Amino acid sequence: MIDLHMHSTESDGQYKPSELVLMAKKKNLSYIALTDHDTIAGLYECELYARENGIRFLRGIEISVKGNRELHILGYGVDPESQSLLMLCDEFVKQRGLRAQRILDYLDAKGVHITLEQVMRHSSSGSVGRPHVAQALVEVRAVTTVREAFELYLGTPEFDKIERPKPEPGKGISAILNSGGIAILAHPALLKIDNATLEKLVYQLVVDAGLGGIECYYSTHTKEQTEYYLSLAKKFGLVVSGGSDFHGEKVKANIALGTGCDGMLSITEDMVSRELLDMAK
Repeated sequence: MIDLHMHSTESDGQYKPSELVLMAKKKNLSYIALTDHDTIAGLYECELYARENGIRFLRGIEISVKGNRELHILGYGVDPESQSLLMLCDEFVKQRGLRAQRILDYLDAKGVHITLEQVMRHSSSGSVGRPHVAQALVEVRAVTTVREAFELYLGTPEFDKIERPKPEPGKGISAILNSGGIAILAHPALLKIDNATLEKLVYQLVVDAGLGGIECYYSTHTKEQTEYYLSLAKKFGLVVSGGSDFHGEKVKANIALGTGCDGMLSITEDMVSRELLDMAK
């Protein structure tokens, strides 16, 4: 079994990169990829532990781009020393810092008062995301669970108005390609668009930007959705990928490493493109 989509404390995950590797070993995963949001900071640690524990490791990243809140591009086989990728990641850090204060101001207007220091206690990387804010809200007892924090404050249309600036899809894909990686459309079902619109989007990203694949297997994809995404990959000659999008039970309680929601995800080596797995170290 494999899992090519997971997050560590370097972005908005619950566990350190090294801890993810040990969890993957207990799950008997043969291939893993660390795909932290907008950062490659955890790749070296994760790769080192993966090598020591006999797990094939694929260097990854998940880049947020313009077009839809859930329009994310996964990059696999990236070079952590690529200047174009490092520059883009540095810009993400700056934007997240500016957005953090805007989030606190938004919550303050709602009568919920937390400090940046309280939020930062939940981010070992220094980069602030919504899960860190949610955990701080639980800590001060403004809400009882992370899910409640999202339902009441962090996942609402009003909150969407303070979304941070994002690069154009082409810029994100270009940074991945310039680093020697493959760019893959993440969790297409989360875009919540119809199949015709999705096919048009995929076509545009392939032709205009160099998209190379689709994440066909994912924790919340239905069988019918998966089959459709596989057909799109075949139609456009794209790489097939898959992963759980594991963040940790405190962040996404319903998603387990390797097995997704309720143990229903089971991705084997023959289900994803060999081209992708051959990039593993």
